[in-house]
Amino acid sequence: MWILRTVTEGVPTKTFRILTGGVRTIGRSTGADFIVDAALVSRVHCRLSALPDGELEVRDLDSTNGTFINDARIETARLSSGDRLKVGRVEFPHGFFEEEVYAHANAR
Repeated sequence: MWILRTVTEGVPTKTFRILTGGVRTIGRSTGADFIVDAALVSRVHCRLSALPDGELEVRDLDSTNGTFINDARIETARLSSGDRLKVGRVEFPHGFFEEEVYAHANAR
C-alpha cells in the first residue's frame, strides 16, 4: 500500500491510501479521488496507479500546469526512491520507505 500525506503549515494533515492494484486521481474538484484544493491544481490533475510490482505510476491527465517529477514535466512516469512528485504547488517528496510518500505545499 502507498500512503500520501499532506503536510501544510496551518492546514490539517490529509492522508491518502492506495492499495496495490488501485488507481486514484488527484485534483481540486469533488470528482477527484484525492482532493487537493491548492493553486495551480487542475480539477482532475493526475492519476496514480499502485502497480502489482510495488511501484507507483503517475500519469498527467492533460492538466493545465503539468505534473512534475524531480522538476521535469512528465506525461507518464514511475516514482523511484528519492523522487519528488509535484502537482500545482503541492510537492509529494518520496519517503524513505517504499510504501510511504509525504506531501507538503510550497509556501510561495
